[in-house]
Amino acid sequence: MPDDLLSPDEINALLSGGGDFGDADEISEADSEQLAKVADTFANSENSVINMLAGKNVTTNVGAPEIKNQEEFTAEFTELPFIFSSTFGGFDDKPLSIVVEQEGALRLADMMMGGGGQNLPEPSDLYWNAAQEGISQVVGSAFTSLSGLLGGRRLMPENSVSSLAEDNWIAIAVEPTDKKLWISPVNVSIEGLKPFNIWTCLTLDDALDISSTMRGGNKPPEPAANNTPMGGGGIMGGGRQNAGPAVDVRPAAFQPLGGGSAGGAPSPIDLIADIPVRVTVELGKARKSVSEILALTAGAVVELDKMAGEPVDILVNGKLIAHGEVVVIDENFGVRITDIIPGGAARAAS
Repeated sequence: MPDDLLSPDEINALLSGGGDFGDADEISEADSEQLAKVADTFANSENSVINMLAGKNVTTNVGAPEIKNQEEFTAEFTELPFIFSSTFGGFDDKPLSIVVEQEGALRLADMMMGGGGQNLPEPSDLYWNAAQEGISQVVGSAFTSLSGLLGGRRLMPENSVSSLAEDNWIAIAVEPTDKKLWISPVNVSIEGLKPFNIWTCLTLDDALDISSTMRGGNKPPEPAANNTPMGGGGIMGGGRQNAGPAVDVRPAAFQPLGGGSAGGAPSPIDLIADIPVRVTVELGKARKSVSEILALTAGAVVELDKMAGEPVDILVNGKLIAHGEVVVIDENFGVRITDIIPGGAARAAS
């Protein structure tokens, strides 16, 4: 038998999707079909979350998956991307990375902060935190849907961190640079805005393990006798594949990351509830010429445009939301709210 022919064991390994074979970059047709479902799940979650934030038509186009090592993937980028990293809580803590073009991450952050995504904000920790919150919603939604496809495993994103990539970055920091990745690219197009790309990255070994589990090759432990329902739920609904004939799998009634209004998907305000904002109390204002400002000395009095005893203005991110009166608490100043401006909080969020 010529040396270049495959042995029966090697043929069986390829047919069963049993991991990477030699240096080949190809995966079996069976694995490709299962991993296409994984790619679609993340794309659907991205569509749902971004559509909710933008309030516009959103199209997500899934590209052909790629298998490259980490160095090859990094070399494709001319601008540092934004990276969200997490692990599959409930499935061996497999690492996952969502890589987003920097411009796309800023658009997402602007929408998380109540903007329309038209004017990109200056990069800052505040906006990167907002982008992380948005992608957390995507991953939570995708994990909820994947639970059904993976036989009812209870999946939750854990160990989540994110940041703008630094020089010599790689997608999955806990793996070596020559580690092969399964990469699913998605092009996100929001009505009236420039499209951007998002990549879902798993190690090839983990992707094949997920595929094997979806085909029933690595089932989780059997549930208790009461057959408690698992999987489903979240922003996208749920998985539609049962772990076995004796297990009743249906969408659960919980949100993957908490928040949201009772009985429905979270509102945009719920998504940014943890984002810090700046609260300012304005006693009054005055208009002066440059010469008058230069003439100010210690002890000078600046007359403001408000009468003594008039309510002070309370602003959030520069937007007026309420009036109040100044109080003293121990040795600190405070303000007691006396009047809420209708719609003020919504304007501040935008």
